[in-house]
Amino acid sequence: MRLLLFLCLSLIVLGANSQEVVTKAADTTKEIIFTTYYAKKFEGRKTTSGQRYRGAKFTAAHRTLPFGTIVTVKNIHTGKKVDVRVNDRGPFSKKFSLDISKAAAQAIGIYRLGYAKVEISYVLK
Repeated sequence: MRLLLFLCLSLIVLGANSQEVVTKAADTTKEIIFTTYYAKKFEGRKTTSGQRYRGAKFTAAHRTLPFGTIVTVKNIHTGKKVDVRVNDRGPFSKKFSLDISKAAAQAIGIYRLGYAKVEISYVLK
């Protein structure tokens, strides 16, 4: 009887721990999308958040994510990753879901390509 009670309690404890891990993993959203980067002509212009666009910073534009959200962008072909902070709205094209800065595009190796299929992940607070 004690052995049965011990096994039941162990399963309850293990189940509670595994449920907590699933919840933490569920907080992170991952998507496969197409991204492009800001054109040179936007350098110094104000973004929707009021900040100036600087190609040397690791920033991004997204249609719906809150300003300040940190998005990890991973080039599917090379595996290179970069973290960018959302500070603008756009792109306003159905094909693309994210615009990244010049520095971010160079860091993951898509600058000369113009656009690329990437994996993004982020946590909403």
